[in-house]
Amino acid sequence: MGKEPIGIKLLPSVSRGPTRDVAYKIYILVLTFFCYTCYHLSRKPISIVKSRLYRNCSDPSVSSDERNGTECDWKPFDKSDASALLGGLDLAYLFAYAVGMFCSGHIAERISLRLFMSAGMILTGVFTAAFGLGYFFNIHSFYYYVIVQIFGGLAQSTGWPSVVTCVGNWYGKGKRGLIMGIWNSHTSVGNILGSIIAGAWVDGAWGWSFVVPGIIIASMGVLVFLFLVPEPADVGCTEPASDQGKGNEEIETQNSFSNYKQSFSDDQNSVPVIVTSNGHTHSSQDCSIKNGYCTNEKGEIIGHAIGIGAYFVNGDTIASGKLTHCSEAAVKTQPIINRDDNPKRSEAVSIWRALFIPGVIEFSLCLFFAKLVSYTFLFWLPKYISNKTSYSAEKAGDLSTLMDVGGIAGGIAAGMFSDYTRGKATTCVVMLVLGAPMMFIYNEYGSIDYAHSVGLLLLLGFMVNGPYALITTAVSADLGTHKSLKGNAKALATVTAIIDGTGSVGAALGPLFAGVISKTGWNNVFWMLIGCDILAIVFLVRLVYKEIQLWKLFGCREPLEDNNEEVTVQNR
Repeated sequence: MGKEPIGIKLLPSVSRGPTRDVAYKIYILVLTFFCYTCYHLSRKPISIVKSRLYRNCSDPSVSSDERNGTECDWKPFDKSDASALLGGLDLAYLFAYAVGMFCSGHIAERISLRLFMSAGMILTGVFTAAFGLGYFFNIHSFYYYVIVQIFGGLAQSTGWPSVVTCVGNWYGKGKRGLIMGIWNSHTSVGNILGSIIAGAWVDGAWGWSFVVPGIIIASMGVLVFLFLVPEPADVGCTEPASDQGKGNEEIETQNSFSNYKQSFSDDQNSVPVIVTSNGHTHSSQDCSIKNGYCTNEKGEIIGHAIGIGAYFVNGDTIASGKLTHCSEAAVKTQPIINRDDNPKRSEAVSIWRALFIPGVIEFSLCLFFAKLVSYTFLFWLPKYISNKTSYSAEKAGDLSTLMDVGGIAGGIAAGMFSDYTRGKATTCVVMLVLGAPMMFIYNEYGSIDYAHSVGLLLLLGFMVNGPYALITTAVSADLGTHKSLKGNAKALATVTAIIDGTGSVGAALGPLFAGVISKTGWNNVFWMLIGCDILAIVFLVRLVYKEIQLWKLFGCREPLEDNNEEVTVQNR
């Protein structure tokens, strides 16, 4: 209770018990939702203002008094290399964001999340507004805008590890996909609001397109300082159920099984056995435990290992010393409990150790390409619409928000499907497979008329943003509380930073490539995006195969907590 924020002390108190826990959970979900909405709201203006910084002076939307030479442009973006310069701004921002992401996850686990995120939001507001001040102070130095973008990217990187860790601290695993799918709509809501706010001034004093979002996120940073509660213990609430298992029944490690086996060795009339979830018992000589599964000598999975015990025999009942499919009633069992030394829950996890959590590398590489595609649309879609149609910069920006509307539905659908099937990798692959042809269709037919644009943008957002949303939320949270961490609660920010940081490198390269390739035609940009979508699929093939194998054994409704691990056999 000593860490209770100042603002919380001023609010009416809630009685202790389940009601208090539920109230705070809802409160944290809503507060972090608005926090990250502000983060995305403040990073959207650059994509809207691009079409204003470098305008086609023959465009009918440009007034007649602006068509003299390059007077309708904003120096230094008034030359033929304007697309490359604008792509350079995106690169500066996104690479700084990616580098900052790895550092932020490391730092967030070692200091107060409340102070860390509050400072990050205020600094984000300062640098967002600084870009817009270039208009009011008539600044035309390319290096000024690059420096602002670099520091803005570093400040923005404080957001994601902080909010995911905060939500992960308050919610157990459960139906995490659906909860985080709904919660992750803050990304699209922020993009929509950012487009609307920036679009209000883009055709006039475009500096306000940055200053206003900067003021909004800085103000939110002050509220975070006053009211954010990063952990239940800070306000005396109950910690969520352990992610390592149900109650004290945890998945057995090989070492702890050996300890149990030794405890039965004094009785010569007993045989150590393993109890599996399918109601059978097996001699420890017949099967091995690895990653929570009992496997036979052929490497075939027999079932989930849920307990061990001793089967007491008389005389020569089991002459061979082996036991197969015996009655569970004849077994004296006890739950499998992890006997390893209690981990230091406050000890932060290194980046190197986090990389070896099963599934982290595969999902990180998948997100590299998935986020490359998503952020290319985020930064270049309004410009693409302006070039392919006769719409004004403001209308193109408003139309681009439909992709975010589709993204909200896609993120929720991905979360629901992954919760039902327990197959997060499969969910991502299905949507990525559908996303590739959808990009081709949108490029071919999206500019025919307004109705085609609306319908195809909604479908495109659904397919493109679904996997991206699932990986950055539910997948990151699950891997950050993986059982291999043995209860360590300090890994979530690091794992989140690794996955989203790797994705952010792709996000940095995508807009850069788009700026360069767009000179050769927008068709080539879309072929690049389709190729990246296919590569994202490739990196999840192994995990999809594992999920399918586990479905065959246990069905899609059984928890597949080990779907990212290889099941190996240790012959005795």
